[in-house]
Amino acid sequence: MCNPLNPGGTVYRKEELEATLAFAEKHNLLVCSDEIHCDLILDEALTHIPFASINERAAQRSVTLMAPSKTFNIAGLGASIAIIPNPKIRQRFIKVKRGIVPGVSLLAFTAAEAAYEHGQDWLDAQLDYLRGHRDYLMREINALPGLKLEKIEATYLAWIDCSGLPVDNPHRFFEQAGVGLSPGIDFGNRQFVRLNFGCTRKTLEEAVARMKAAVLLL
Repeated sequence: MCNPLNPGGTVYRKEELEATLAFAEKHNLLVCSDEIHCDLILDEALTHIPFASINERAAQRSVTLMAPSKTFNIAGLGASIAIIPNPKIRQRFIKVKRGIVPGVSLLAFTAAEAAYEHGQDWLDAQLDYLRGHRDYLMREINALPGLKLEKIEATYLAWIDCSGLPVDNPHRFFEQAGVGLSPGIDFGNRQFVRLNFGCTRKTLEEAVARMKAAVLLL
């Protein structure tokens, strides 16, 4: 699972996580929770709840994946984290990743430590900036015929419903208009596109202008 959700931007509530745990227990499943976007909560009324934190039963059947990569834009350093409370699962994880997943370098560790210890003011400013982008996108995208964007609770990703457009491939349609979006088929629905708004306002406004021009010509 991905919490918060990529690409939809949903912040899971406790009751949803409890339902996930019940399903996992019923079918004896291990829950791998990708929480890499957990610092990027845009809805100030919501709080990120790690899956493993809901109770000890959840913790003992979980692998939680986190990193400062998205939050602080240091993905190239590879400072990823796996939190595995269950010692048997942890040992299996260590064994399986050997020779496949590299360890964290000293540079990555130092950068992650610096980001987490000294980056809160920067993160607060970034969240304000992203909230402005989200509000701008909500207004502009939902004003265009054939497009729909639900409220983005977290992340810097917009999951845009293009099912109202008279086109069979929205990704190709917008790419031909000069906007490089992620194809919805990669996430299970080709009638959607994913827009990354982790950029400058100028870049975002240019992308929206190109999308608007393309849609209004249909």
